[in-house]
Amino acid sequence: MKYEIQNNFSDSENELKDYILNFDVKGDAFGNQKRNSLKLFKLNDLTINVKSFRVPNIINQIVYRFFRKSKAQRSFQYANKLLQLDIGTPNPIAYFEFTTVLLFKKSYYVSEHLQYDLTYRELTKDLNYPDHENILRAFTRFTYQLHQKNIQFLDHSPGNTLIKKIREEYHFYLVDLNRMKFKPMDFETRIKNFSRLTIHKSMVEVMSDEYAKVSGEGYNKIFNLMWGETEAFQHRYYRKKRLKNKLKFWKK
Repeated sequence: MKYEIQNNFSDSENELKDYILNFDVKGDAFGNQKRNSLKLFKLNDLTINVKSFRVPNIINQIVYRFFRKSKAQRSFQYANKLLQLDIGTPNPIAYFEFTTVLLFKKSYYVSEHLQYDLTYRELTKDLNYPDHENILRAFTRFTYQLHQKNIQFLDHSPGNTLIKKIREEYHFYLVDLNRMKFKPMDFETRIKNFSRLTIHKSMVEVMSDEYAKVSGEGYNKIFNLMWGETEAFQHRYYRKKRLKNKLKFWKK
């Protein structure tokens, strides 16, 4: 077992190890359990969130063992980097990895559990959500801030931004952090970063308008690219889905 724990949680090392070693029988399941398992634990007066990543396929077990950082380690390191850049994310606590001599097995990412009001997904499901446009515009300004700080969040999708209203302002927190790049982006890359967020043209129009205001680029230039990339992503997504369904049919 390899692990790293934030200095301010070093006194809780034994409790954290216990949660990881007994993850299957302790803790409360939270959220979608399809791809990876999430559980909540109490650590003194704090609620913590432990994400258990699935064991990768055999090729990736070799890759992660020798050549690439695990999803848990990247999540931990990226969270610390985001906080250094003054970008919201649940506070990172630790990561744990289990390996054999030749293969990578399980990994876990531990963070503080954040109480939030909604995610971006609620905006896509209910176009009449209270204060919908103001939240969407604030989210667009937040994304522009990411781009200005050279943060390319590759999983910028509806469930991966938590939104919390504090007094009259909306605050945004990134989760599912293991796929990020930190480098300057050209205009096309910035706008393409919006392509996975919504299928609603009206939302793309609002985001394009707000991004034009903060970036100084023309609205038509932004909207045409953003909507085109959104349609292209949806086409690829449903084509992949149809292919998976066909493969499932032939397996039956």
